[in-house]
Amino acid sequence: MSTSFDNAQRVAIIGGGPGGYEAALAAAQLGAEVTLVERAGVGGSAVITDVVPSKSLIATADAAVAIAGASDLGVQLFARGAKGTPLTPEIAINLAAVNKRLLALARQQSDDMRSSLVEAGVRIISGHGRLDGPGAVVVSTGPQGTAFDRVEADTLVVSVGASPRQLPQAKPDGERILTWTQLYDMTTLPEHLIVVGSGVTGAEFASAYMNLGAKVTLVSSRDQVLPGEDPDAAAVLEKVFRRGGMTLLAKARADRVERTDDGVRVLLADGREIVGSHCLMAVGSIPNTHDIGLAEAGVELTDSGHIRVNRVSRTSMPNIYAAGDCTTLMPLASVASMQGRTAVFHALGDVVIPLESRRITANIFTAPEIATIGWQEKDIAAGLINGVVHKLPLAANARAKMMGIKDGFVKVIAREGSGTVIGGVIVGPRASDLIYPLAIAVERRLTVDQMSRVFAVFPSLTGSIQDAVRAMHGVERSSGDEN
Repeated sequence: MSTSFDNAQRVAIIGGGPGGYEAALAAAQLGAEVTLVERAGVGGSAVITDVVPSKSLIATADAAVAIAGASDLGVQLFARGAKGTPLTPEIAINLAAVNKRLLALARQQSDDMRSSLVEAGVRIISGHGRLDGPGAVVVSTGPQGTAFDRVEADTLVVSVGASPRQLPQAKPDGERILTWTQLYDMTTLPEHLIVVGSGVTGAEFASAYMNLGAKVTLVSSRDQVLPGEDPDAAAVLEKVFRRGGMTLLAKARADRVERTDDGVRVLLADGREIVGSHCLMAVGSIPNTHDIGLAEAGVELTDSGHIRVNRVSRTSMPNIYAAGDCTTLMPLASVASMQGRTAVFHALGDVVIPLESRRITANIFTAPEIATIGWQEKDIAAGLINGVVHKLPLAANARAKMMGIKDGFVKVIAREGSGTVIGGVIVGPRASDLIYPLAIAVERRLTVDQMSRVFAVFPSLTGSIQDAVRAMHGVERSSGDEN
């Protein structure tokens, strides 16, 4: 594709993850001269070492669970023994093959994204990008490497992502003590995986490896898994974890992790110790903003190193924007993508809809999944908003019964008085898909009565959403614009 850039706006982007990728595509679409600097590969860590491989691993775990639970639906797997008698086969996980496949998928996705950028006319430079003042990017071979290119630009977008947080008393070695980016080097299923950290990352990997057949211990410094999430959702997940054989240690802070001759030892602050074969450290992440020239260019950072941005992804410098996990918004790939597009639209004068955190849909890829949107029940309890909550168990849904689904629920939150849908929670299989109708309702300010008039297929899991909003008839007692 040939593109003319005469008198075009020059856009330089550091980081080719979801935010940088979408920013580059949007800028090219608007006729800008676009240069993308990426050190690891298009797609960034989200595609190469994080979101794509981790969710591929989870999909494999889900398949293992489906096979194991098939007998509940009347599907039985047998092999014939030497005497012709039926034998029940065991489910075996070839982790080396699984990891090889998911890393290949990640690389393929990265290659496809790169091809899309090249086709759009984006110039891609492989290297380490650093701001050279507010109007240029210097590209070098590494953080302390030799500079080999300099790109001047009218608009700069920083989308450098974040890396796993490492603790000095639990230093990852890539073999027994691991970050979530190092899990894919394992060739056999861990005999006993100790997961330190019960946030989203810890819960997702604990769920996946339990379902793959590993013994798992989850160490949480808080009183529940997924602190900060909907308590009802966390309770369902804890029940599923315990039923699957996982050991949950609440209010247990890991003091340090040591390598042993054949595994690891995790020492807790209360004096207890846990011995396992491997330890996954899932204790948060830190933004990759150190020493890339942000402060020198006048960009304001938080104490944690995150880039402060407003609702159009603009930093404290008018021509510098930022997107993704390196910013102060929610660390989600979908948010990074939207930030990248919003930044470019604003910079190049296109129509912009400022980001609103209450309209961001989030999903936790445990089994069952947990999806959320908008205001939550805890916000009502805290007096932040007047709302009404209705919750229905998925087990009451006809399609769920057919599928053998026992765990999960649909929770709809509406504004008291008007009945406008302002939030919701879905816990169940494919909650990431099921939440979409509620996300539309929140975005378009639909009422529960308006949603109840939409036909849902019978039988379907989405029928539970319809049942919930129908049960809320009468909440809408007045009309008017909602803010």
